[in-house]
Amino acid sequence: MAVRRASHSGSWYSDSAKELNKQLGTWLNNADLSHGPARAIIAPRRVFILGPSHHVRLGGCALSTAVKYHTPLYDLRIDTQVYSDLEASNLFEWMNISVDEDEHSIEMHLPYIAKIMEDYKDSFTIVPVLVGSLSAEKEAVYGRVFSRYLADPQNLFIISSDFCHWGHRFRYTFYERSWGEIHQSVQTLDRMGMDAIESLDPAAFTDYLKKYGNTICGRHPIGVLLQVSSIF
Repeated sequence: MAVRRASHSGSWYSDSAKELNKQLGTWLNNADLSHGPARAIIAPRRVFILGPSHHVRLGGCALSTAVKYHTPLYDLRIDTQVYSDLEASNLFEWMNISVDEDEHSIEMHLPYIAKIMEDYKDSFTIVPVLVGSLSAEKEAVYGRVFSRYLADPQNLFIISSDFCHWGHRFRYTFYERSWGEIHQSVQTLDRMGMDAIESLDPAAFTDYLKKYGNTICGRHPIGVLLQVSSIF
């Protein structure tokens, strides 16, 4: 029964449970709160985490061979029943533990999930999915697969992504001078991408990427979620 190590702890974030818990508590307490007319809150039973593949070429989506993901706070259990259902679609492959531990896109969200869900740690599971370089057609296919899960209010979806990676090392130096300095141009470019995402229109986001070529690493997981959202 494989347990995925927290392979980026100790370098990308603290491997000390005490220190990490303190840091997360501080950051979460300092975050802005959005107040609404909520009269009840239901903690999710499952948390889907869709992350882009940075290290292996992947033409579809892959599932983990682990049964648990370790974090310095506590281990997160993978929902093996959902994994079995996804495998039955014949649309998913399996990533070995080495590939899993090399990738950071999913892991970087786990400490936050563990902290926020600490009062429910025995009553929720995670569904990590590594997303490859998908065509718009494939994004739509996976969107249909995940739509049944998004329709369930007991499920939560998290999409892992950075936005613009700018500079010669990323082979991306788009600069619109009318938008101001380089950092202002990048900020405007990213804001346009966020607006396209918030529209929940997959075509709008695809057109934006085609026009500007912004180096959003999570563009395919985002594309899958937009396809899911367009179904409702």
